[in-house]
Amino acid sequence: MSGWTIGIIGGSGLYDIPGLSGEWVEVETPWGRPSDAIFQGSLDGVAVAFLPRHGRGHRIPPGELNARANIAALKMLGCTDVIAISSVGSLIEERAPGSFSIPDQMIDRTQGRSGSFFGEGLVAHVSMADPVCPRLTGLLAAAMPEADVGGSYLAMEGPQFSTRAESNLYRSWGCHVIGMTALPEAKLAREAELPYALVGMVTDYDCWRGGEAVDVAGVLAQVGANAAKARGLVARLLAALPAERTPSPIDTNLDAAIITAPGARDAAMVERLRAVAGRALG
Repeated sequence: MSGWTIGIIGGSGLYDIPGLSGEWVEVETPWGRPSDAIFQGSLDGVAVAFLPRHGRGHRIPPGELNARANIAALKMLGCTDVIAISSVGSLIEERAPGSFSIPDQMIDRTQGRSGSFFGEGLVAHVSMADPVCPRLTGLLAAAMPEADVGGSYLAMEGPQFSTRAESNLYRSWGCHVIGMTALPEAKLAREAELPYALVGMVTDYDCWRGGEAVDVAGVLAQVGANAAKARGLVARLLAALPAERTPSPIDTNLDAAIITAPGARDAAMVERLRAVAGRALG
């Protein structure tokens, strides 16, 4: 087995890949339970952990996801890196429904979600200048050469889709795709020292284009068409990973992020955070 353990957050059927064997495991974290049990297995000698983001059957809306528990559970299971796969709307003509996008920037327009493991008693400030891991992004791009690489992902609160005014505002900001789940997911992965990359499966043009409007039926139809492509991407990525995982700077990014002096740290917070930051807390 290689040094990689790839956590994959995505749709319920993403783990249905020929040759993948494993079992469902339940995980309890200091922040509660993740969205569902996690499918642990291996493919091509690489350990993987699949988490259905919204729960099997899509039970949990975006704003009610326990993203802290989701990321913590993957960390506790030994994941070294995280790939997020989600449906997105396109904000530019060139990224048509059915295409895949691998963005490298993000804008956070979510509201009221728990966006950090840290807090009063133990404070940390991680850099989010580059919110996704360049190495993982490059590996994904190599596994799917037809994907659009780069650009900005706008994270909206939902669960409603955009108004036309909002959609055009985000276009004026230079955003490329829009979704409801990558944040605070990416921020929490960074705090847990997990390199993170995102694949957006384009389902629609949001509502900026020619009077079009997003509806669930259209989105679901495109999700079904995209599912086989997503499974193929995962299989190719795992098969192409280097035999050994070289360290990433994100593996140790908390060394320059925790600001609370050791003697001033809240003992209960320290104990809770060991699940995701134990390496940095000693």
